[in-house]
Amino acid sequence: MFNAFERAIAFRYLRARKGERFVSVIAIFSLVGIALGVATLIIVMSVMNGFRIELLGRILGLNGHLGVHGIERPLSDYDAIAGRIRALPGVVSATPIVEGQVLLTSEQGGASGGLARGIKPEDLRARGLVAQSIMAGSLDRFEGEDAIIIGTRLAQRLRITVGDKLTLVSPQGRTTVFGTVPRVRAYSVVALFEVGMQEYDSSFVFLPMPAAQVFFQTGDAASQIEVFVQDPTGVRAVTRAIRAELGDTPVRIVDWQDANSSFFAAVQVERNVMFLILTLIIVVAAFNIVSSLIMLVKDKGRDIAVLRTVGATSGSILRIFLLCGASVGVLGTLIGFTVGLVFCLNIEAIRQAIQALSGTELFNAEVYFLTRLPAVVDPREVMQVVGMGLGLSLLATIYPSWRAAKTDPVVALRNE
Repeated sequence: MFNAFERAIAFRYLRARKGERFVSVIAIFSLVGIALGVATLIIVMSVMNGFRIELLGRILGLNGHLGVHGIERPLSDYDAIAGRIRALPGVVSATPIVEGQVLLTSEQGGASGGLARGIKPEDLRARGLVAQSIMAGSLDRFEGEDAIIIGTRLAQRLRITVGDKLTLVSPQGRTTVFGTVPRVRAYSVVALFEVGMQEYDSSFVFLPMPAAQVFFQTGDAASQIEVFVQDPTGVRAVTRAIRAELGDTPVRIVDWQDANSSFFAAVQVERNVMFLILTLIIVVAAFNIVSSLIMLVKDKGRDIAVLRTVGATSGSILRIFLLCGASVGVLGTLIGFTVGLVFCLNIEAIRQAIQALSGTELFNAEVYFLTRLPAVVDPREVMQVVGMGLGLSLLATIYPSWRAAKTDPVVALRNE
């Protein structure tokens, strides 16, 4: 597309000589602006992807893809219902649980609200997110009516560890002649888990299912059946299959899309807005390319006239200035692409280094729900950002290059 003569002239114009420094400075600002825009877009999009994937994985890892709840009363025949659900295509597991809100207190004086979940020991061991996140103690002791498993952040808040006693207070008390008395029961902490999400590590506790049934006085019944499916995005089809299978049983089914719709919608809106805002950085840098090329054309008016006089065609002049502007855009995009990928691959180490140097916490787990800064690079999105950077850079060079090609050599030389 560009012959040796055009490349030689274009790169000569890019090298600033005495008296032409200002044009070169603008070109450098354009290059830096495009590089920063591309790198920032890649980093922000990757971090937003990481947030969504990490939050989705942790929310679904503990809460299941959908829940089957009894209407007006707990599910008394939960084992039979769970077996019928497991037999459906697309279902990975169906786990009966008993859950309820409780007040958690310790002998050391700490107190916190939380969610207590009763689950069969074998079902908890099969749940990888918890079973593979045990930081102290062991799941082997998770049995009987005196065992409880809590999160590490909750343990830190209550100042307890494995072997200590944790007291559960239920807001649904028992009625006596003296009025309603809250149900209180102490349990021994047998293990600590840390799944990496602040909300779960600081408020979830697990009890063996028989112990939870006794504490919440549900009898031989379950609050709900948590269902995991093979494809979380196709959970609606599984929901319809469950409704058809349990048509004779009054149940209410809530999937993860309904339960967390507002949360993930807010994440998606924020992601789209950030994309639009950061795209403006590349647009501003593209305008800098336009201004620098227009100034270069004005400055090289006599050179253009001489080139046209000695035989250079208008197409050749057009390609020379296209190459000048495109070189800045391509180089800036490549630099931004490299910086963005390197930053994403080392984002947690960079965060730790900045925190160590500044002495401030840049990523508070209580605010952002996660204990580490995630970044997941989507190759398709990266290619879109790179393509946008190259496209805007190329568009920015068209008008100045066209004006250079239309320069009348006679008029240019007369003006000189």
